[in-house]
Amino acid sequence: MVSPTPPESTGGVASPQGSPRSIHDVVIRLAGNSQDGIQSVGGFLARLAGRSDQDIMTYMTIPSTISGGPSIFQVRMGTGDILSAGDRADMLVAFYQHSYDAHLSSLRPGGVLIYDSDHVKPDPADNRFTAVGVPITTGTVEAVGGTAKDKGKNIYTLGLIARIFDLDVGKLTALIKERFGGKNEDIVRNAMLAFDAGYAWPQNNLRDLFYRFSAIDRPNLSTGRPQVTLDGNSAIAYGLIAAGVRHGAGYPITPWSSIMETLRAELPKYGGLFVQCEDEIAAVSTALGFSYTGRLAITGSSGPGLSLKMEALGWAVMAEMPLIVVNVQRGGPSTGMPTNVEQSDLMQAIYGSHGDAPRVVLAPKNVEDCFYIAIEAARIAREYSTPVLILTDMGLSSRIEAFDEPDLPNLLVSPEPDLSERPTDFKPYPLDRVTRHAPAGARLASGKYPTVTGLEHDEMGHPTGSPKLHQQMTAKRREKLKALAAALPAPELTGDSTGEVLIVTWGSNWGPAREALVRIRKAGVKAGHMHLRHVHPLPNGLEQTFGRFEKVVVAELNDEGVYGFGQFAMMLRARYAMPRIVSVTKTDGLTFKVSEIVAGVAGHIENPALHASVGAASHSALAVPAA
Repeated sequence: MVSPTPPESTGGVASPQGSPRSIHDVVIRLAGNSQDGIQSVGGFLARLAGRSDQDIMTYMTIPSTISGGPSIFQVRMGTGDILSAGDRADMLVAFYQHSYDAHLSSLRPGGVLIYDSDHVKPDPADNRFTAVGVPITTGTVEAVGGTAKDKGKNIYTLGLIARIFDLDVGKLTALIKERFGGKNEDIVRNAMLAFDAGYAWPQNNLRDLFYRFSAIDRPNLSTGRPQVTLDGNSAIAYGLIAAGVRHGAGYPITPWSSIMETLRAELPKYGGLFVQCEDEIAAVSTALGFSYTGRLAITGSSGPGLSLKMEALGWAVMAEMPLIVVNVQRGGPSTGMPTNVEQSDLMQAIYGSHGDAPRVVLAPKNVEDCFYIAIEAARIAREYSTPVLILTDMGLSSRIEAFDEPDLPNLLVSPEPDLSERPTDFKPYPLDRVTRHAPAGARLASGKYPTVTGLEHDEMGHPTGSPKLHQQMTAKRREKLKALAAALPAPELTGDSTGEVLIVTWGSNWGPAREALVRIRKAGVKAGHMHLRHVHPLPNGLEQTFGRFEKVVVAELNDEGVYGFGQFAMMLRARYAMPRIVSVTKTDGLTFKVSEIVAGVAGHIENPALHASVGAASHSALAVPAA
């Protein structure tokens, strides 16, 4: 079992036969087809953890075709801080032979294999795991009957897992009824029949596989606020609402679409409006129209859609119009791998437009940060009158985590525009101050109303061809981002403040890197980890921190490119001209494993102890004690 703090494996505490053994956390991988509803099982477990003050992190892969296909849902839950979804599974639930064949290698030695004995024939000579065959399909059919056939075997499996890990049945059944409550009463009844059948599967067959999560102090619960359980896309949507965003426009594309759907449903409840447009160009233009009225607006997409928005984003930079753009990155280029994760849109986000078009780029580190980064993006967009891009990714969009409920009364921002009268000397584009627009409807004492245009302009917004003014306005748009950089807080730095290696990450790589840091320091390496949420402009002073380490290893999910460096690493090398900045990259469409970052760091430094630790597999926390 992977743990963010030593030891790497908690192991099981042997108890009398049939009684629960204590564990701190567990990684469960469900492998089947997307049509089986295994994502629902993971979602139920995640939400149960949130309601039980446990930590949780999930990971899923889904096919990109409408017809579906092989899929997994991995959930890591426990009573300690969970920073990654886990490198390898402690328990694998295989629904089909292809699930067994493809995912057995993901199971730790000593782990537990639960397989559907109606469809899977495991290798009887493989004694690395504890294998338990359960007639999941037959058991579901017998429990539900009728025309349902095997529909509901996901809920049957949920009941089985609830029994094995001594989960709170009352809370789980309440979640099931909430999930299916709006449907036909027969659906709720069948779901409960399947759950009860899985929970009651003969206990003698599981007598050595009962576990209970051990109690642990949770300092982060000292706020007294309950936990909420959300995926990353939902967290961004609700963060935008908290930030006072009430208007937006978009066009459907995986994996951005669920943000759009949430905003379409929620914004009207707050007097707002979200428009689904005919294409990406119309979407960004409509959002800019909302922002022109003084109401900060949101648009978003994934990589291909962001490309289409670029011309209008250039207009937003020239007009200095506040706007939030969410890009949920996926594998590319072109249609690429729409249901896989990548971080290859960084250069596009920063430099994608024609001309000198500086804009702000932020990246959340986890699901909780998706909520707060939306509030930060809205603050910066308003304060600096600029477009702000949020770079999240496919991994964060569907990942489910539990975190403390935000202190909403102290976070909510008023959505109302400033329609107060502007004084006689008002200029929207003053050369010596940050732009402040006069929304449509605001009275100007001078009676002279400004122009908002994509042409170069003077201080009132009137078009101009003056070389001097173009140079001055270009500098104005640049300097406000430099002012923002000077105002940004120092990035998060953990571990050693000086030493052999500094791991640098951005976006969703935060958690795996933090766990990798623990392993690397355990091997005797003096190491630190720096994570950046503000990726453009960069906070000031990073070169001082980089200079205290022999190597600066940047881990990111994109290609090393022609010159051998990932996109963020290349940007840092260009900014600081430090040869010590090197890369660890990958483009397999999967999130970083902790072991991959450890191995990448080991490849850049000379440390025999670290090299020896690479590839060492930890034993499963679910290993059954010898009789």
